[in-house]
Amino acid sequence: MLRLLRLVEQFNELERGLEDDWTGLSLQLTLDNVRRTERATALLAPANPGRFGTRIPFAVDRGGPGIGPEAVRRLLRRLDHERIEGTLELLRAQKAPAEKLRKKEPLRDQWERRLAPLPADWSDLYAQVTLDSTDYLEPAALLLAPTNPARLGDAATFRFRAAHHFGYGVSPEMAARCFERCDEQGITGALEILHVLSDTQPVGTQGPVWLVGGRNV
Repeated sequence: MLRLLRLVEQFNELERGLEDDWTGLSLQLTLDNVRRTERATALLAPANPGRFGTRIPFAVDRGGPGIGPEAVRRLLRRLDHERIEGTLELLRAQKAPAEKLRKKEPLRDQWERRLAPLPADWSDLYAQVTLDSTDYLEPAALLLAPTNPARLGDAATFRFRAAHHFGYGVSPEMAARCFERCDEQGITGALEILHVLSDTQPVGTQGPVWLVGGRNV
């Protein structure tokens, strides 16, 4: 158990002590002041906490449907901001199944593999990258900024355009560099090319337009 640190710092310390293969955590927050229990539970509501006296158990789900570590950090900062003090304890850590521990193919390698079978005269494409965790959304959006990524609904998915020689879209070389930067930060996911056009000749435009879900992209 960790004492004297702010709650978000306690969580960071707990996380640093874990192996990289964890997928879920069961945590318990024990408050110093019973009168702050109701408020603390309300602030932690997105984590679906329990309540047993001054003890508030909740879970962290890494890469799954539950609340992830970055979201938990944001919630704990709210408690710290309101000076709600207590002890954060790790009850249990869940590891990923063996089949999920196999090394993920780097995003840059996926990009180059997807480009390899395209015809030499491809000119424009529309692609998407689906991240393995919603925790990757913010850092990936920053690292992929040159591709002008567009978020797809509530999913951890970005879509973007690429242009081979000219026109609207990121160059394949720049996209490769963006994915390489994601790889360097440990961001994983699956990349897919959705549409490809060859030998387009824009006249007075920036290139072709795809109609997806009633929107031009």
